[in-house]
Amino acid sequence: MWLVVGLGNPGLEYANTPHNLGFLVVDRLAERHGIRLSRKECQALVGQGSVAGQPVLAAKPQTYMNLSGVAVKPLLAKAEAEPAALILVYDELDLPWGSIRVRPKGSAAGHNGIKDVIVKLGTQEFPRVRLGVHPGHPLTSGADYLLSRFSRQQNEGLDALLDLGADAVESIIAEGVEKSMTRFNGAAK
Repeated sequence: MWLVVGLGNPGLEYANTPHNLGFLVVDRLAERHGIRLSRKECQALVGQGSVAGQPVLAAKPQTYMNLSGVAVKPLLAKAEAEPAALILVYDELDLPWGSIRVRPKGSAAGHNGIKDVIVKLGTQEFPRVRLGVHPGHPLTSGADYLLSRFSRQQNEGLDALLDLGADAVESIIAEGVEKSMTRFNGAAK
């Protein structure tokens, strides 16, 4: 079974912010495949279904971003899956808005949510879909920006970015990480 986890923060005040792109992509994926993210398990909202003919457990941790590993570790056990079958979807301030990067593994690169998952799992060996959120101008505070509402311009391109993120997750499940990297890295809509 695949475990697809979108990272974000629970609560309406964070709903439409760059830091919640992981949640929004998992919502888009769930919508496409008729997966209801309504059960509360392992400190996450979860739903089970199928993507590309493969069983999938989709989840949105409700632990807040910096404690994402608290939910991801028991979810992985529940899915009876190895870290290689975990796909993390999250925002990346080091990438320009609208870009996407698929990676088979790697460090946290300063992302506290990923850092917590790596610490809790004891490995960096899991695929991820990184969604670029940098606005293209200098930021006074990255944290303030990540937790602020999407700009009008970002809202205009949001659907395309969510589709691209969901497409990348589907591709990893259907074709593997290597082919997905070739197909999606550098893509922007």
